Amino acid sequence: MSVSPSQDISPSPSLYRLGSKNPVKLSALQEVLDELSILSQVEGHNVSSEVPDQPIGFEQTMQGARTRARNAYHLGNVHFGVGLESGLVPVPLTRTGYLNVTCCALFDGTTYHIGMGPGFELPSSVARGVFEQGLVLEQAVHAAGWVPPNENPKVGSRQGMIGLLTENVVTRKRYTKPAIFMAFAAMKGA
Repeated sequence: MSVSPSQDISPSPSLYRLGSKNPVKLSALQEVLDELSILSQVEGHNVSSEVPDQPIGFEQTMQGARTRARNAYHLGNVHFGVGLESGLVPVPLTRTGYLNVTCCALFDGTTYHIGMGPGFELPSSVARGVFEQGLVLEQAVHAAGWVPPNENPKVGSRQGMIGLLTENVVTRKRYTKPAIFMAFAAMKGA
């Protein structure tokens, strides 16, 4: 078969729509797709997670990721909807009783492919803000004095709590990527 120079036979990129406009999450998704050599285009749209702003437990965290992926997909004209949701899950034998984890859901219109990332324990002062005062994580981080009052309140759109704890050795983006990789592993194994 001969191809003229005007014909484009390269495959079209798959469109991945993230159920968030959070720049850290968008960048993490794009980097994972690049590292997996998946020809892709990524866009973000804020969609409802249909779970509390501060998910507690595996079920709420997983449901938030699945719902974001589904709602992003159903905006139309996309190959995959992607949902990322962080939540606090009960883990026995920890100081606070909880770890912060991230769940990723990839949705192709029929099937969900789920991945989980690593977990870390919050400082006790932050955990108390969430569990005793009913604050969402970003509010609890500020209330506990981890971020100066005049600094941008959107810690989760920057380095995240993990960045504060590790002095940016592990940023929120770096922390989020394993969940995305695990969801792609689940999709490949399906």
